[in-house]
Amino acid sequence: MSSELTPRTPAHDQSRTIVPSGITDPVERARAELAATLAAIEQKANLPRRAAEAAELGAVRARAFARRSPVAAAGAAVAAALAVGAAMWGLARLISR
Repeated sequence: MSSELTPRTPAHDQSRTIVPSGITDPVERARAELAATLAAIEQKANLPRRAAEAAELGAVRARAFARRSPVAAAGAAVAAALAVGAAMWGLARLISR
């Protein structure tokens, strides 16, 4: 079950941010460090991708919760729908004044 809760990020994304340890040439090492740094910055700054991964992880957790306790999951869904409806009603009321 714990494997279901891990985000599905490709393994090569994680390995791109690691500098190989066997590099002895200073120029090649600097290039590898620069590439790893740029990959880490790209990974951190890519907000749409991070949001998609977080949404996927949330969906996986919600499905696992629904399998464990379907009645509580249904109650949570109803509560969420009521909260969204109340927020929309409040927003519409605020705008109409």
